[in-house]
Amino acid sequence: MEYLALAYNWFLAAHLIFVVFWMAGLFMLPRYLVYHQEAIAAGRTEEAALWVTREAKIRHIILTPAIVVVWVLGITLATLGHHWAEGWLGAKLVFVVGLSGYHGWGVGYARKLAAGRPSLDGKTLRMLNEIPALGVTVIVILAVIKPF
Repeated sequence: MEYLALAYNWFLAAHLIFVVFWMAGLFMLPRYLVYHQEAIAAGRTEEAALWVTREAKIRHIILTPAIVVVWVLGITLATLGHHWAEGWLGAKLVFVVGLSGYHGWGVGYARKLAAGRPSLDGKTLRMLNEIPALGVTVIVILAVIKPF
């Protein structure tokens, strides 16, 4: 029993570390998209090409590995802690799935920009940049306070 408690704490620490990595990537990617789109709009093709490379690196080095580890460790923690029936976890998962969808949207939009097909304006991209902050705020409150 003591071993499981110790393992749980290590899994929790790792989960939180990778959540920080994932959130860092989710905060950076939309800014990259804004700068990339502005380069396209201004006809700065060399700069736009650099943003394609930067976006690919952030996806491959930070975002994709982090989201995979966050999900694996989150499922592990929910199982080890017997949290599946708890209301706060269900609510938290709704927001985590939402952020995962946002992650997918960002990756998709980066690919769209790489193909030279922007479809949003800079103001909209800047507004969308706030989604991870709102999502992680609710997630932290649900996971720490466990209101239900």
